[in-house]
Amino acid sequence: QVKLVESGGGSVQAGGSLRLSCGASGNAVESRCMGWFRQAPGKEREGVATIYTNSGNIYYADSVKGRFTISRDSVKNTLYLQMNSLKPEDTAIYYCAAGAYGRGLELDEPYWGQGTQVTVSS
Repeated sequence: QVKLVESGGGSVQAGGSLRLSCGASGNAVESRCMGWFRQAPGKEREGVATIYTNSGNIYYADSVKGRFTISRDSVKNTLYLQMNSLKPEDTAIYYCAAGAYGRGLELDEPYWGQGTQVTVSS
C-alpha cells in the first residue's frame, strides 16, 4: 500500500513557473516507479513525466520536454515536478502516481494521489 499526497498547484500566467510536490508513504517496492500525469477537461489522462528508481531512467512527454523537470528526494520520499515556461495548454489536474513496475510513461496499476489543479492563463 502506498499513500500519495500532492501539493503545489495553483494559478499562474503564461511563461510562469510552478513546482509540484508529492509526498509518498508506505511500501517502498510499490513506489519504486513514480510519475506525474495530468488530465485536462474533456481529455484523457496522459503521462507527463516518470522516474524509475532502480534504473535512474527518466521519461518526458514531448509536449513538456525542455520545460518540465521531474526529480525525487529519496530521503524525504518526495517526488517533484518543476514546471517552467508554462502554457495555457498545460492547464489540467495533475496527479502523482507510484507503482512497482512500468515502462516509459506508463505505470502498471499504480497508486494515485488526489490530484492538484494547475491553471495557466494567457
